[in-house]
Amino acid sequence: MAAQDALPQVVIKNVAEELKKNPTIKPPEWVFVVKSGTSKERIPEQPDFWYLRCASLLRTLYVHGTRGVQKLRHKYGGRKEHTVSRPHHWKGGGKIIRVALQQLEQAGYVEKENKVGRHLTKLGQSLIDKLSKNN
Repeated sequence: MAAQDALPQVVIKNVAEELKKNPTIKPPEWVFVVKSGTSKERIPEQPDFWYLRCASLLRTLYVHGTRGVQKLRHKYGGRKEHTVSRPHHWKGGGKIIRVALQQLEQAGYVEKENKVGRHLTKLGQSLIDKLSKNN
């Protein structure tokens, strides 16, 4: 079963559990004090939010290919309700995405492409492939 065919929730959960074992990837101390975007009302409530976000970033890069921070901010953004006018889409927080990508880059899962964005390395692809077959 390919990673695109597997359930995203299961793949992300499996990859997050594997990322917890990697000493390079650890949540910054400020991550549980800030919101993950302007459309959010509260800070993340999940205790393993950082690992889930890193795993989700890996899967996104696996499925969609090279992505920059701006496209990822759009993906992780959300709808913000207004009282008078229509709701609008707001981008997600860029610092969380940027630091997560930098940690994934240090771990060897992601590589920076010249002024285009980041893409998965062979190690990152094999991690996603291996853990998507465990469904």
